[in-house]
Amino acid sequence: MANAVAVTAAVVTLFPIYWMVLSALKPAGEIHSLQVRPWTLAPTLEHFRRVLGGEDFGRYLLNSLIVALSVVALSAVVAFLAAVAVTRFRFRFRTSVLIMFLVAQMVPVEALTIPLFFLIRDVGQVAPWAGLNTLGSLVLVHLAFSLPFAIWMMRGFVAAVPEAIEEAAMIDGASRPTILWRILFPLVAPGLVATSVFSFITAWNDFIFARTFIISAAQNQTLPAALLVFFKPDENDWGGIMAASTLMTLPVLVFFIAVQRRLVTGLGGAVKD
Repeated sequence: MANAVAVTAAVVTLFPIYWMVLSALKPAGEIHSLQVRPWTLAPTLEHFRRVLGGEDFGRYLLNSLIVALSVVALSAVVAFLAAVAVTRFRFRFRTSVLIMFLVAQMVPVEALTIPLFFLIRDVGQVAPWAGLNTLGSLVLVHLAFSLPFAIWMMRGFVAAVPEAIEEAAMIDGASRPTILWRILFPLVAPGLVATSVFSFITAWNDFIFARTFIISAAQNQTLPAALLVFFKPDENDWGGIMAASTLMTLPVLVFFIAVQRRLVTGLGGAVKD
């Protein structure tokens, strides 16, 4: 029974991905045909060639990679340091800070989009690199949304490391920075991987913020927002949409495969805590 449920869940989850890839390989005639088939008689790469041949596709891909990888790197470092602070040190309002992290996760993204727009506009007057129409604005916004989850999750991993290890290292003459980066950091690395996957996927798939904060600088658009070029007023280019969506999925798949082993360990540690 459990196996049947697992197989059913896997089929339901994977079928949209299969249909996306299948549609990307179908000729235009088959895509618009009223006779729906779960296969194609004449697979073609024409849609992929058209998408990759677009002069701006590489730029959009690079922008998405810059934003996603910057968010992953910054959130990992900041979340690790913040988790150590709220776990190892006792200070006033520590519990209140942790509760604020949870509250930040409960607020819908849509409710904060407009306030964030005006905030980013004002920030741009002081720091032009983080204002509207810049990739820095997307990095800051995604960092703000990914940090609460990352800090809360990393707190469990840091708490699981016995303080006796740090005390023994301190007795041997290790400084606080050495203990932090050469002892504690490697021990909680699986947790960092688990939180990095969340941060990467959130930043990579973003559409709302990219359309809201990148207004006039088309060269700074990311891949999800760039898909709109295939939506035509008269007829949508479904072959191009599916091919671009398939290509956009590949970096996420590669990233997940690269960190899969550490991800399983990290999620296991989170459940254990």
